[in-house]
Amino acid sequence: MTEYRRARIPGATYFFTVNCAQRKGNSILTDNIDTLRNAFRKVKNDHPFEINAITVLPEHLHCIWTLPHDDTDFSSRWGLIKAAFSRAIPKTERRSDSRLKRGERGIWQRRYWEHLIRDEEDYARHIDYIYWNPVKHGWTKQVKDWPYSSFHKHVDQGVYPLDWACDIDESSNYGE
Repeated sequence: MTEYRRARIPGATYFFTVNCAQRKGNSILTDNIDTLRNAFRKVKNDHPFEINAITVLPEHLHCIWTLPHDDTDFSSRWGLIKAAFSRAIPKTERRSDSRLKRGERGIWQRRYWEHLIRDEEDYARHIDYIYWNPVKHGWTKQVKDWPYSSFHKHVDQGVYPLDWACDIDESSNYGE
């Protein structure tokens, strides 16, 4: 079995991309947004962490978390979030033979992308990427119009103006 090397620093801040197993034509996350929010809420309650920024798209999500100062375990949290979400929705997804043998649902990709945030510039660049993502994928024309994001929280806090990125060419590779 492959062993993944992941940076494990107590209290660190991480960027994550978590994908559904089926990307094309799938809107399971936004169709079940309250279920996903409840899964996050339960895990945060039982295993505290801070969500610094998040955008949920129909079939994947991006977020930045900061763990408690004495904690490095983001893997268990992701496992619990995925499991809570999966248990709470009907079994309608296609499952491969491999998943059937393991008794797994077919909702999530088994792994996720994780990046240790290095400094303030890295942090800002990743938050920009998170908020721009719905525009990049064509789900909305303006960042402010995507409802499944913490962008408006940052607007309320004065971190971003409401019209942030409204004048950026949609065909650009912003955030890449």
